[in-house]
Amino acid sequence: MTAPILKVQGLTLDIPTAAGTLHAVRNINLEVKPGETLCIVGESGSGKSLTSLAVMGLLSPGIQRNATEMSFDGIDLQKATAREMRALRGNRMAMIFQEPMTSLNPAYTIGSQLAEALRLHKSVSKAEALKRAADLLRMVGITAAESRLNQYPHQLSGGLRQRIMIAMALMCEPELLIADEPTTALDVTIQAQILRLLKDLQQKMGMAMILITHDLGVVARIADKVAVMYAGELVEAGSVREIFRNPAHPYTRGLLDCIPIPGRIKRRERLGTIPGIVPNLVGRHTGCIFRDRCPEAIEACTGTIPQRDLSAHHTLQCVHANGMRQPAEALL
Repeated sequence: MTAPILKVQGLTLDIPTAAGTLHAVRNINLEVKPGETLCIVGESGSGKSLTSLAVMGLLSPGIQRNATEMSFDGIDLQKATAREMRALRGNRMAMIFQEPMTSLNPAYTIGSQLAEALRLHKSVSKAEALKRAADLLRMVGITAAESRLNQYPHQLSGGLRQRIMIAMALMCEPELLIADEPTTALDVTIQAQILRLLKDLQQKMGMAMILITHDLGVVARIADKVAVMYAGELVEAGSVREIFRNPAHPYTRGLLDCIPIPGRIKRRERLGTIPGIVPNLVGRHTGCIFRDRCPEAIEACTGTIPQRDLSAHHTLQCVHANGMRQPAEALL
């Protein structure tokens, strides 16, 4: 059996504030194997991006990171020095950030930014780096690649900038790629192209991928495994088939109800919604963090919430043992 290239156990992130400690992420367990796609899904504010930044060692100063284990290919990421992390980032581990316009430097050409990523980690000349950059631009579907190298970020559309961010992340052929909502600012047609591109590149390079999104429709198209986060906690995790065929947590079912399914949702019929908002995470919380928004909340939800193994590939943090809705197989 292939060993996970990334393993995270018991990850906790605490942020000191004037009002008290904000417990942004609590006891997160994740792992991903080479060639596998893990999708982390949840509403804004659930801790998805913070979790990925913790893995990459890019948290803001003051955020307290603790974990039972956080390892990449046997390397302890908690004990790695700043120099060791710089050697990993952009080389063996890479990340595509949410907004390419703020991630690309407006003062430098596309070519210089792409070449820098390769020359920082590999002993190559500038000419070799630019050739590699042009090859990758063509690989991600950008025409006239050589001329694009001389352009600045503001001269390109959102879709092109996103493709350039993908090319930049792939310059050193990483073993792990983290894509943080890579299609959020793009129209539907470009979204589909970017997702197909990421999947094709993953298969060609054999890399592991973590895709962060709030869209379960995207998850259905690209994921092997799914981790559902709510208010800093991992409430349900499993294979994509397990999650869509037997969504066991009320929050997961609420997310699925928000998706229009052809042939099942009637015209003019209202889509499902999840009432309320993500709670304030300052201070200690007891019981289920979702209970104030949950239509199935009972007295037991105020106590200790068990973590159940519904199968070898499906875990649940809920007092309710089984899902009670029609499966969402139409999305698969």
